[in-house]
Amino acid sequence: MEKLIGPEGCPWDQEQTHETLKPMLIEEAFEVLEALDGNDPDAICEELGDLLFQVIFHSQIARENGEFDAYEVCRRIYDKMVRRHPHVFGEASFKDTNDLLRNWEDIKAAERKVAGQKERTDSSLLAGIPEKLPAFYRANQMTAKAARVGFDWGNISQIGEKIVEEFNEVEDALEQGDQGRVRDEVGDLLFTAVNLCRRLNLDPETTLRGASEKFSRRFRRMEEHFRRGGKDLRDVAPGDMDSFWQSQKGKAANDCPSSEQSGK
Repeated sequence: MEKLIGPEGCPWDQEQTHETLKPMLIEEAFEVLEALDGNDPDAICEELGDLLFQVIFHSQIARENGEFDAYEVCRRIYDKMVRRHPHVFGEASFKDTNDLLRNWEDIKAAERKVAGQKERTDSSLLAGIPEKLPAFYRANQMTAKAARVGFDWGNISQIGEKIVEEFNEVEDALEQGDQGRVRDEVGDLLFTAVNLCRRLNLDPETTLRGASEKFSRRFRRMEEHFRRGGKDLRDVAPGDMDSFWQSQKGKAANDCPSSEQSGK
């Protein structure tokens, strides 16, 4: 990296800054997620390398600016992980995971004071969650943090009841013709669904992506089915499309991505 952005390096790399690299950092992170979804070790390894390259790139830019370097990045995360795992590297013990996570938050708060970091004007437990996270990820992180202090549903059934309640409120807003309230109530419904994913230890973004891919596969099969019969979907009756769709729902095996689709 030092060579790439040095005087005899690559003109493109030399022009990059923390700001210009932001889109690539996001892109590489999502490519890692895609590789994880494909469950292909070779792809995962390659994409993790691309993501690591972004970390090294930013570190080298900082080094050139006299700020820090890759070694400092590694040292800080090493020290942080040792400090935040006193039950592994020290003598601490916790009664359960929730107790452990509460202690984790306490350690983070203490770290900010010791480091002399600027006091946050927002002292909320939710303050450290990046606002630019994708909406589903942010909702998941917010509710996970709230759950650490006991603000959570008691069981899955209660979340199911809340989903029904939120849907009823959507219908009520529709009857009133209040578009602003419709948007709010649909948002509440989605937010509750994210909580269901969290309680089931499912990543909401990955779960929704899986449902989207399943829809895509079924819809493409439906297009092909009617195309073979000489029909465009615009000319097919809704009832006929629904009948075909329902016939496909029971064919779970056909909804599995092929080796080509999964990148293998």
